[in-house]
Amino acid sequence: MNVGYLLTNSARKFSDRLAVICDEGRCTFKTFDQRTDRLASAMCKTGLEKGDRVAILFFNGIHFAETYFAAVKAGLVATPINHRLAVPEILYLINNSRSKIFFYDPAFEAPINGVRTQMQEVRWFVSPHSEISSMSKDYEAFAALGDDAFSSRPHLGEEAPCQLMYTSGTTGRPKGAVLTHGNILCNLFNTISGRDDQPGERAVIVGPLFHTAALNNHFTIQVALGGTSILVRKFEPALLLETIQRERATVMSGAPALYNMLISHPNAKAFDVSSITKCTAGADKLPMETKQRIMDFFPNIQGVYDVYGCTEASPCITILKAGDSMRKDMSVGKPLPFLDACVVDENDTPLPPGKVGEIVCRGENVMKGYHEDPEATRTALRNGWLHTGDLARMDDEGFFYIVDRKKDMIVSGGENIYPREIENVLIRHPAIAEVAVVGIPDPDWGESVRAFVVPEAGRHVDEQGVIDFCRQSLAGYKKPRSVIFVQSIPQNALGKALKRVLKKKRNTPLATDGSIKRKSRRSKC
Repeated sequence: MNVGYLLTNSARKFSDRLAVICDEGRCTFKTFDQRTDRLASAMCKTGLEKGDRVAILFFNGIHFAETYFAAVKAGLVATPINHRLAVPEILYLINNSRSKIFFYDPAFEAPINGVRTQMQEVRWFVSPHSEISSMSKDYEAFAALGDDAFSSRPHLGEEAPCQLMYTSGTTGRPKGAVLTHGNILCNLFNTISGRDDQPGERAVIVGPLFHTAALNNHFTIQVALGGTSILVRKFEPALLLETIQRERATVMSGAPALYNMLISHPNAKAFDVSSITKCTAGADKLPMETKQRIMDFFPNIQGVYDVYGCTEASPCITILKAGDSMRKDMSVGKPLPFLDACVVDENDTPLPPGKVGEIVCRGENVMKGYHEDPEATRTALRNGWLHTGDLARMDDEGFFYIVDRKKDMIVSGGENIYPREIENVLIRHPAIAEVAVVGIPDPDWGESVRAFVVPEAGRHVDEQGVIDFCRQSLAGYKKPRSVIFVQSIPQNALGKALKRVLKKKRNTPLATDGSIKRKSRRSKC
């Protein structure tokens, strides 16, 4: 079996059911399958060979969906590009991946033209409405080159590369994880089991499809189960609420920050969200207070599924089921059925419950390796286990709790301090909307704790108030030594704080008065 077969199979079973709803329109499974067949055929006719990379730079919508499934049907390797990247970063990914063909949104026409000659191996440029450019092939004209009767390349098995997914790069330059068809299918089975996914759901997909969570957990699963994917081009709270109401969406997924912004929109309660029966969250910590807000806002859910994983695992490793969400505060659940996971020390020795170490996993979901980076591959894949770089602990019932990123751990005076522990305390302060904690150089202690705080609109908190709040719940050496008030926390597309960016601000004093005049963070994207 291969990933392309998932669409072909659903088209046979649910030909007239809606597969995709997006800004460009509505598409049934039959039409979706036929169009991707034709596009796959066109790709093959250009001379692309099995394993060649296809760069995809689209917002969520039908063009991303079609290009992705056409590529995997043709035995090519889909290489999604983060549309939030700067032009030099996009150029790096195109060249690092050695992509031969580049599909992109017309919105990027001008910057792409500026670096087109620097794209070393791209032979074809394809873009919708390319009449504005003489250098690109029009998307529909390109697809018309293909044949309607297309069958997947022979011998396209589970071992073949399917995706080249670049890491989010929160700690440095992105690396390309090579995910096989087998990796994606194993993740599919794991996630369906862990999230209790059912056939025929209507999932509103807000997360960007250039990430494994949205692409593999949300979109591909709906394709496999004959569900409808409601692809949202850009997150705007009012428009998303309107979409949920109009399309009667049943499944909602997003980062905790997205839920907070949605629920806090001034007109949120004016919309009918009763159709939502399942909410899943991931990418960041999910405090009990946020879970309760989600459950209060969506009256017909029974809890929140909290998903943990990483790009290299396709991505799921653990899931906290909805039924456990209110009794297991901050837990990310148990390891999924078709993989193994544990917490290990620096010598890769498994640790008992309660001890903090690195979470590692092994299974058919784990990547083949990093693209053309054997050293990084050897570091991540050791003795058959994927080393995630995340610090975690396990309780007596086998539930996992993410403590922090290994690289984010602060060592102050010989003591290990986990920023996430401090963030979990501070986010409960009534005057704090967002927080991120980092370590900064300290001449006496090696490192000291600095908190970056986004105040709630209309609320006041000062530096000493933040420090005193921590003193109530944390040991003295863990509390922040300094607090910087900011209007927003820089984040990547998944809602994870970019702490490397914050660390660069350590020598740039910002406002120290928490009474910042600002619009609520929850009223904007």
